[in-house]
Amino acid sequence: MRGASAIEQILTERRDQPIRVLVVWEPVLPTDWLAPGTMALARVADARARQYWDWNRLLSKSMGEHDRRSIVWDHVAVYPPGVSWVASPPEPVYQGHPVVRVTGPLMQALDQFTAPARAAIQTPRR
Repeated sequence: MRGASAIEQILTERRDQPIRVLVVWEPVLPTDWLAPGTMALARVADARARQYWDWNRLLSKSMGEHDRRSIVWDHVAVYPPGVSWVASPPEPVYQGHPVVRVTGPLMQALDQFTAPARAAIQTPRR
């Protein structure tokens, strides 16, 4: 849950940036066998975020899960604008975990894509 709160904080700090976030909830801990409730979903309330419940951990499996110890969770991945997922996830420009411990590098990775858009918005036209 701390990872979700960290993502919401990043979105709050970068409210003017064109960021899209996909939050994928999956069963990992014994308490995770139901889809996230209203309180969990409210941790990421920003309209730029979409939240999904992945009961079968299909995303984790597509990212390398092959047994209980290799479950991909509490993980962030940054992709450039316009990238498409086809048969498997593309190589991210940044990935790390746990989310709460990688917020600095995560923000730097986001900034490399959002800085040009931010500069265009802030530069007065003549």
